[in-house]
Amino acid sequence: MRLVHLDLKGAAPRVSYLEQVFPLLSQLGANGILIEYEDMFPFKGELEILKSPYAYSEEDIERIQQLAELHKLEVVPLVQTFGHVEFILKHEKYQHLREVERFPNSFNPHIPDTLALLKSILSQVIEKHRRSTWIHIGADEVFHLGEGMDSKNWMSRNKGDTGTMYLKHIKEVLGFIAAQYRGLRALMWDDMLRKISVGALRGERMGTVLAEGDADPATAGPAALPGHRPHRLAEVRGGGTPTLPRAHTAPPAAAQGVMAGLSPLHRYDHYSVLCELLPVGIPSLAICLQTLVNGGFTEETKRKILDALGFQSMQLEQSTCEGRGAFPGAEIYHMVEQVNGHLKESILKALEEESAIKGWFSPYHRKRQFGNPRNMESFGSKVLKLHEDWESFVRDLRAQLERVYFPDTVEEWMEENINPYLDQLRDLVRDYR
Repeated sequence: MRLVHLDLKGAAPRVSYLEQVFPLLSQLGANGILIEYEDMFPFKGELEILKSPYAYSEEDIERIQQLAELHKLEVVPLVQTFGHVEFILKHEKYQHLREVERFPNSFNPHIPDTLALLKSILSQVIEKHRRSTWIHIGADEVFHLGEGMDSKNWMSRNKGDTGTMYLKHIKEVLGFIAAQYRGLRALMWDDMLRKISVGALRGERMGTVLAEGDADPATAGPAALPGHRPHRLAEVRGGGTPTLPRAHTAPPAAAQGVMAGLSPLHRYDHYSVLCELLPVGIPSLAICLQTLVNGGFTEETKRKILDALGFQSMQLEQSTCEGRGAFPGAEIYHMVEQVNGHLKESILKALEEESAIKGWFSPYHRKRQFGNPRNMESFGSKVLKLHEDWESFVRDLRAQLERVYFPDTVEEWMEENINPYLDQLRDLVRDYR
């Protein structure tokens, strides 16, 4: 399985953009899409509070699956069941389910309401993905586990540790899936499992297949590329009494299943700023996928990528691609390149290196609204032209972003990447006029 992880906790693309992207992902070697919906899922009833104002509709969810099926991409929905649940625990309604009262990161596994809520969430997501044969339960980065009073009391009473407590909760989640949805197989991230001894895993009768991503030459390359989180996956088979394969001690080839997950991150968590936009990450993602498919980054692999993306050349060391590009969102890729490479630099140069501005149009002059017209005219036309050029560019960029993203993403990206610099220029032009 070569899964592209769509992490929708930030910058969720419109379905019309996915319609353009899915064929490219299939062409580049993906055979599945791992979709972490978070608040983009159309939750109903008691769970409606979890929905973003721009959440996908039920029709959108069906359309995404149809598109994936059309391009031979298996859809694997991802529901976080332990950590990374800020989008749930930020709500006052669910605040009592936090492991530590101050932090919305992780569930308290000892409150019956936690499992009841997870059953409701899992049921709604699985019911809308009846064609899927896999469900991903997340379960990574369970921050502050064991720090809550309920956990401390449980460990004291049961002579246990955070590892056994973690496994107990995961088994309850898997038990529900196995009982309610026979034949549905579960995936999870393995970072928390790696902290638990094989003996403890055997003792809990956890059947797992761990992907040894760091040791596998097929994944060592893309794991080192910028902009992607090389997750490793554990397959957990529900039902029965499976045995633990020797994935911890045997070479990667001995593992029963190796799944490569490639993640263009949009946020590190629900509260963080946006990371990269999907169109900007596509070239890096293409390199990762083709390297996985071909077992290395050869000249032939490079040529395939350039042909697929419409570039003339690429320099991995500088993270640059030359050429117009012919992939969905190529315009955004180039425009973001312009922002990163020139916006801040050109504005700061005008504001800080122009001697007439520093000498005759300082914050003191601007605050008191006085200045010598002769000296102001020496920099005015230059500043006005710079302002006009960037405003025109930003209008075009906004129009491109609005074709791919919902209004909240566009506004946030502008606030984070454009306004801190352009607002300085806008203020100067306002005062000059």
